[in-house]
Amino acid sequence: MVSMYIKGDIKKANKLLSSLKLFTLAESLGGVASLIESPALMTHQSVPESHRQFLGIGGNFIRISVGVEDVEDLINDLS
Repeated sequence: MVSMYIKGDIKKANKLLSSLKLFTLAESLGGVASLIESPALMTHQSVPESHRQFLGIGGNFIRISVGVEDVEDLINDLS
């Protein structure tokens, strides 16, 4: 499991999520496939923005569960 803040805002996060080919967009992070999610757009969307910010869940916060795919393919997909 990897968590990161990308450069930009929630629109940039959405653009990243929609451009990936190998990562599957999923709220449940686990299993052998590489999965990715934006808590602000998915699991914590119903939480008021001010509380998300307090928790460190900004629009640019991304969580990744790395699976068994080739590491170079995953790096290239994120690039």
